Amino acid sequence: MKSYYVYLLTNKNNTVIYTGFTNDLKRRIWEHKFDKGSKFTTKYNCNKLIYYEEFNTPYDGIAREKQLKGGSRAKKEALINLENSQWSDLSIDWY
Repeated sequence: MKSYYVYLLTNKNNTVIYTGFTNDLKRRIWEHKFDKGSKFTTKYNCNKLIYYEEFNTPYDGIAREKQLKGGSRAKKEALINLENSQWSDLSIDWY
């Protein structure tokens, strides 16, 4: 079964949080890390994966992405802190 992902990226100073959706998390994070991602992540150097969720359908993933994008930064920070309180790069060993 195919998986879909909603993910949060930040920059090295943790000052920007980017929310994204993909069906291939490793490929998409690689794109962000090597400036092949969105203009926003390239501009703000968001290349540190700090949180992600996996979904079975694209509909569920897109709904969650919209929910997170509509939420406050404080809510995103609380979510990140529950799972990754050090804001470590979860993809550090992928490449």
